[in-house]
Amino acid sequence: MAFYSFNNRFVAGLALTGFMLAAVGCQSSDNGVLNLGFGKKDTQAPPPPQDPKVLASQLRAYCPKVTLRDGTAFFSTYAKGSAKPRKKTDAAQDAAASAQPAPDGTIVDPDRDPAKVIYQASITDVTRDCSNANGQLSMKIAVAGKVVPGPMFAPGTITMPIRVAVMHGTEVLYSQIHPYQVQVTDPSAATQFVFTDQNVVVPEPTAQDYQAFAGYDEAAPKAATGKPKGKRKRAAPATN
Repeated sequence: MAFYSFNNRFVAGLALTGFMLAAVGCQSSDNGVLNLGFGKKDTQAPPPPQDPKVLASQLRAYCPKVTLRDGTAFFSTYAKGSAKPRKKTDAAQDAAASAQPAPDGTIVDPDRDPAKVIYQASITDVTRDCSNANGQLSMKIAVAGKVVPGPMFAPGTITMPIRVAVMHGTEVLYSQIHPYQVQVTDPSAATQFVFTDQNVVVPEPTAQDYQAFAGYDEAAPKAATGKPKGKRKRAAPATN
């Protein structure tokens, strides 16, 4: 009986000791004696990187890159047909009928027939220069290109609608179209040209997130060539 009592007390003591050790282990901190490294913070790990901030000096040196939008690098002029001009309604109805298939089977727009090209102009390079003053960013945007005579070449002047724009997201900060003229006289060689818009002025940016564009804009409204029609003045009534 003594052995049995001693054995029970010994087992109970072990159980109590194990419970206390487990409790101490659960409550111990990172510096605890029983800490085995699980969940311990690495004090040697570098802090997470912070968001990079653009310095004022970087903004003053920032010059938005100029890019060409899709479809704005080429501009062609075509010879007019000999047919009499039609009304808009007639032209819309006969558009499908007047289209002619090309040798490869594709439909050729009669107003854009490659065989009737007079000149084909293309932009080959764009660049810019920037300066900051009085809270504004001034830019000089240059466009370089060439004009190649087409099958219907005739010496003369080609007018190219070149648009320059600066955007901040969806906000238009600057947009201007320039009817730039180039004289073409040699039918056997391309004529080089360089156009520069020196009047691009936009608010000084607070981040490097401006976008500048340059290219041809054929959708630009054409300037009126005739004199504006004014209202006729009524004749003054005759007086005796």
